[in-house]
Amino acid sequence: MNDVLIFGLTMAEFEDISLKVCLGALILYMMFIIWNLGKESKAGKYGMMWMFIGLGVGFVGFVAKGVIQKLLGIE
Repeated sequence: MNDVLIFGLTMAEFEDISLKVCLGALILYMMFIIWNLGKESKAGKYGMMWMFIGLGVGFVGFVAKGVIQKLLGIE
């Protein structure tokens, strides 16, 4: 049985690509929300830095996981 979904991709390939694209877009949108929150609250440069550090720690973990998988050849 051939599991071709669309554009010649299997279901697993489609899920892998869509996860990276959609989650990447979600991360960019959330970074925009953090930036907008800092701008609206007039946090300044130092406050904005801490907002990005405090609220953006989860992004770093997701990106680091992908980089570590590429470096170790696990993917």
